Amino acid sequence: MRRCNQQLIALKTPRAVDWQEGGNRVTQVIIDKDESFEGALKRFNKKVQHDRVLSEVRRRRFYEKPSVLRKKKRAAKRRKSRKQTMKHQYD
Repeated sequence: MRRCNQQLIALKTPRAVDWQEGGNRVTQVIIDKDESFEGALKRFNKKVQHDRVLSEVRRRRFYEKPSVLRKKKRAAKRRKSRKQTMKHQYD
């Protein structure tokens, strides 16, 4: 997408972002005429990290069976609970 004196960097993402295009969400950064490309790229990378795009891509890289997902979720819940109890013991 191009607007007068502006360029657009866009990356399709599976999570919340600025606008939708054909059902896919897109992270975008509009570059002003006097803005450097490096600055815009830095803003874009920061926005992608904030939207957790790369972690979502890594998570979806391989199919995981629902049973494995449930086990991972339970294990994470146990770790979090254990961490909270340890934190409250020292308070």
